[in-house]
Amino acid sequence: MSDAKPTSGDLRPGRPSISADDASSQALSEALGSSLLFVRILGALLLGAFLFSCVFTVNPNEVAIVLRFGKPVGEGRGIIRTNGLHFALPYPVDEIVRIGVGDSKVVRANNAWYAVDPSAEATGNTAAPNVPQLNPAAEGHVITADGNILHVRASMRYRISDPVAYAFRFSSASNIIENSLNNAIQWSSVRYKADDIITGDVVGFRDSIRQRVSEMIEKTGLGVTIENLDVERAAPGFVKEYFDAVIAAGQDRNKRINEAQGEYDRITREAEGEARRVVSQGESAADQLVQGIAAEARFFQDQLATYRQNPALYRDRLRVEALTRILTNAPDKFFLPSRSDGDRRELRINLNREPVTPKKPEPPR
Repeated sequence: MSDAKPTSGDLRPGRPSISADDASSQALSEALGSSLLFVRILGALLLGAFLFSCVFTVNPNEVAIVLRFGKPVGEGRGIIRTNGLHFALPYPVDEIVRIGVGDSKVVRANNAWYAVDPSAEATGNTAAPNVPQLNPAAEGHVITADGNILHVRASMRYRISDPVAYAFRFSSASNIIENSLNNAIQWSSVRYKADDIITGDVVGFRDSIRQRVSEMIEKTGLGVTIENLDVERAAPGFVKEYFDAVIAAGQDRNKRINEAQGEYDRITREAEGEARRVVSQGESAADQLVQGIAAEARFFQDQLATYRQNPALYRDRLRVEALTRILTNAPDKFFLPSRSDGDRRELRINLNREPVTPKKPEPPR
């Protein structure tokens, strides 16, 4: 086969000629390769984005529940996702419900409280309005056991103990807790007198409300635990003056009772101390007397043998000892010896002493 020679007008070196179909096929192949590479990269990115969207994080102060087409995923305690990374399919297949359990929640019951301007309450001015009479349409109230009217409100702090029950058994668990607290206020108020609610048994009234709320929460299965309960009480404005007077009188009565009790305790302590002292002295004197008598008994017991040998001598010795003790303390002593004829001697004593004749002073020299 002869070599192809270039034409006179073609100055490029010789190379094999390429047809138009081959060039088109090569260009199409290169385009398809570039497209496939782009599709692969795009698919990898989409897969990465899909996997990334399936991972979610649960914070330390919350738990999460995964709903797949509206049904919780898992069984028992496995339904709850705690702190860490977890997997879920993207919405709308899976839905993530987050429930805060670490922080306490607060609910307030104001159905039995008087109307308060929010701006006034923000400044701390929460005094009952001084109106001539109660307006039930604008002011909540409770009726006590003795037929009085009071205003009561409560603030309760609670914590979620069962997230599944709290989130899925009720459409609004917080509203049910608030209604339970309002119910407990009314239930407890009709069992206490006004004086006990205001000053007499404040702790008992608060504990009664808490016990009632606890029973209702446990009965309905709300899945919460009560942490703290604060109760406020107030008399209606048109009778507040009289309530204050009664409270002041009660405080004065308690003060006087405490003072009397203190005085009673002081006098009782002193009397008991004096009684113990007298008893102690009596017991000490009794011990000394018993010991003295016992000593004398031992002395006479020891002298019994000597007495039996010569009773007269023993009696004379005792007589001498007794006379010695008597004469030692006597200022005047008189001795009457026996007469030889056996008669008694007579003793005549001048009860009035002879006056002392004063001495004349010597004249000065």
